[in-house]
Amino acid sequence: MIPGPFSYHRPATVADAVKLLSTLGEEARPLAGGHSLVPMMKLRLATPEHLVDLHGIDGLKGIRRDGNRIVIGAMTTQHQLLGSDEIGKSLPILHETALLIADPQVRYMGTIGGNVANGDPGNDMPALMMTLGASYRLEGPAGGRDIAASDSIRAPISRRWSPAKSSPSFQFRRLRRSRLRLRKTQAQDRRLRHRRGGGRADDGGRQGHELRDRPHQSARNAAAGRGRAKVVIGTSLDEATLKKAAAAAVAIMSPAADARGPIEYRKHVGGIMVTRALTRAAGRAS
Repeated sequence: MIPGPFSYHRPATVADAVKLLSTLGEEARPLAGGHSLVPMMKLRLATPEHLVDLHGIDGLKGIRRDGNRIVIGAMTTQHQLLGSDEIGKSLPILHETALLIADPQVRYMGTIGGNVANGDPGNDMPALMMTLGASYRLEGPAGGRDIAASDSIRAPISRRWSPAKSSPSFQFRRLRRSRLRLRKTQAQDRRLRHRRGGGRADDGGRQGHELRDRPHQSARNAAAGRGRAKVVIGTSLDEATLKKAAAAAVAIMSPAADARGPIEYRKHVGGIMVTRALTRAAGRAS
């Protein structure tokens, strides 16, 4: 349970971090909260030659308003999200999600950037980023660029951008509390029953929904690990519509089976999650 040897770097600016990650190449890994990388290093499943610690970069921290958008630095922790009045007012679903992440000790160190950049469908933030219409600001050797959250993931643990070569920030449009709802399902075994929902989700079984107006003129749904769908446009979310929405969601799901459950179970639960989340989101919107 001891990591292999590595060189430690602690840059003070985004430019320094980008230069280090670019120069050191694939043998370097950025260090955010470390909750995924450090255990893998202890098990020798990851053996980077260089660790680039991002904690010294003030430019990657903080929450600010920029016009009608909210900008969050990649190294902002879940604890800081929970303590932000701006997030509570403009993006309260981020509060709701952060409270479901593990426990206070993890939230003090875990960052929004690390949660997303890891690309794990069991993480809480990737699906929510798609639901919120977030964009990522990436800084690399060739300069900066923006990428939509909905275009950032190719497959589990596979991104369309390399966290080893860029340092992202996150941008969101401001949203009203009444439009959003989050649903999460996880294995209900003895290890998790004593916790308030902080475990990993079954196959990324997390639903984020945005609904606008009644009848709903637009809707956005994102389910981690199961693909994305836009549903219920122009409906009042009656029972028949909910069934159609659940069936449409199940039709595009392609979960993988593992110890948490077979494919059939995950699809079945996924349809139920869509129905429940849409019902609760509609309640908020009204």
